[in-house]
Amino acid sequence: MAFFGLLAGILAAIWPPLPVAATTTERVVTNRYSGLAIEGFDPVAYFTDAAATQGRPEFEAAASGVVWRFRNEGNRASFVAHPEIYGPQFGGYDPTDLVRGVTCAGNPRFWAVVGNRLYLFNRERSRDAFAADPAHFLNEATARWPELAENLAQ
Repeated sequence: MAFFGLLAGILAAIWPPLPVAATTTERVVTNRYSGLAIEGFDPVAYFTDAAATQGRPEFEAAASGVVWRFRNEGNRASFVAHPEIYGPQFGGYDPTDLVRGVTCAGNPRFWAVVGNRLYLFNRERSRDAFAADPAHFLNEATARWPELAENLAQ
């Protein structure tokens, strides 16, 4: 049994974590192995660089019970001052899935900034559907989110 635990630890260190695509139970999408929000991507970089950018371990902050990473101190400071603006909406869950009544983790590689807010999607097709009619998805997802969020762990 100890051998399998050791093997799992070695494999986790060798292979980078993959984005979660299954239904999850956290209020903010978090990698269960690393404890990082949105796979360690810098949420502020989506706004400042219009790109999905990995954060660095030396620029971390805790908010909403998870650890966030940033590419520089300025992005970290911006997030700490305004996590409600820079953090992904709906905790990083895909709004197109929220409309269907399920919480599926968004992949930080599939994203959109709409109305100065960040949204993550679990696949490219979901992002494209959202982009075609964001008002529809946002109205429906916003209406369903309180009930779905209540069922997520705090």
